[in-house]
Amino acid sequence: MEIQIIEIPKIKNTKGNIGVIEMDVVPFDIKRVYYLYDVPSSAKRGGHAHKALLQLLIPLSGSFDVVLKDGTEKITITLNKPDRGLLIKSNIWRELENFSSGAVCMVIASEVYDEDDYIRNYDDFLAYIKTNQQ
Repeated sequence: MEIQIIEIPKIKNTKGNIGVIEMDVVPFDIKRVYYLYDVPSSAKRGGHAHKALLQLLIPLSGSFDVVLKDGTEKITITLNKPDRGLLIKSNIWRELENFSSGAVCMVIASEVYDEDDYIRNYDDFLAYIKTNQQ
């Protein structure tokens, strides 16, 4: 599955650490940054795949699970450290769930928002994957 944990460089200080995200940390040009917050613990976010977009998810605060599916394999990754991000490449279904109180998820994306890049139905995703693997 096309995912990778990215180590976010940090500057340690007794007064608090600083996470540093520069061009050499993110393996793509950054076109968009947004964040999820105040997500109820029972809510699920995501529930889609991207045809081309790459995303780096970073838990700025708290924790949440990322459920990933590629059409044959399913894995769940818990993100709970702000110095580790999850790189999700294209053609992977993602769902975010189990948000802790105060969780904040920052998303760094390779492209600006484009509705045509989304696959929002899981059966459509499976069909898209099958068609594009031939």
